[in-house]
Amino acid sequence: MEFSPHDMLTQSYPADVRRRQRDPVLSLEKINVSFDGFRALTDLSLQIGVGELRCVIGPNGAGKTTLMDVITGKTRPQSGRAIYDQRTDLTRMTSVEIAQAGIGRKFQKPTVFEALTVFENLELALKTNKSVWACLRGKLSMEQRDRIDAMLVTLRLTQQRQRPAGLLSHGQKQFLEIGMLLVQEPHLLLLDEPAAGMTDAETAYTAELFRSLAGKHSLMVVEHDMGFVETIADHVTVLHQGQVLAEGSLKDVQANEQVIDVYLGR
Repeated sequence: MEFSPHDMLTQSYPADVRRRQRDPVLSLEKINVSFDGFRALTDLSLQIGVGELRCVIGPNGAGKTTLMDVITGKTRPQSGRAIYDQRTDLTRMTSVEIAQAGIGRKFQKPTVFEALTVFENLELALKTNKSVWACLRGKLSMEQRDRIDAMLVTLRLTQQRQRPAGLLSHGQKQFLEIGMLLVQEPHLLLLDEPAAGMTDAETAYTAELFRSLAGKHSLMVVEHDMGFVETIADHVTVLHQGQVLAEGSLKDVQANEQVIDVYLGR
């Protein structure tokens, strides 16, 4: 029986998971970051709503990676606040504390344990509070095994479950890393160019998967592929020189004269 991502990820959740979408899961307030005199972010402010799928676009050097670094605790801003879940200032937390609070990040290059099987990678991600070998020696509960099995179906990796992750295609590694984040049940997912290097079919399925995740999770997707952005975006933020240049629907952003001049071209 064929399942869609929507079936696997939303069928067991109540309809009111979207009820607070206007509430911010993340509020950035006048964030400033400088590196040796270079201003990477300047008074940057933005909000992401609960259950929202936000796309962040902009030319190289616009500050997109620095933005994600601030949210995940990799970079400390010189000033400003990053309020998560309306009460927690991420700028006062370590990277580990931020991850434990429910923020997951996927980098552009897939990061998986290549010597371990696909199943073992998901098992390890499920048990993040233990050492690698303690995790693999520990016995999974039936509920945990069912979660991994369901995730394998969602990722279209069921037939690869015992295959070493290092032997997967690039696109399959991308899916596996997304699955490693999802089994941890994060509230906010940060995804850096997730469709990079994927085939057309894989890109289309990634878009379907992300649309199914919105509502249960909040997503911030940094992407250069405007075709991919068009298929998934609820709301688009355009960064330029470390500041928010424009925000709105993709249609509104594409019609913005400043955005056309600095990013989309004429």
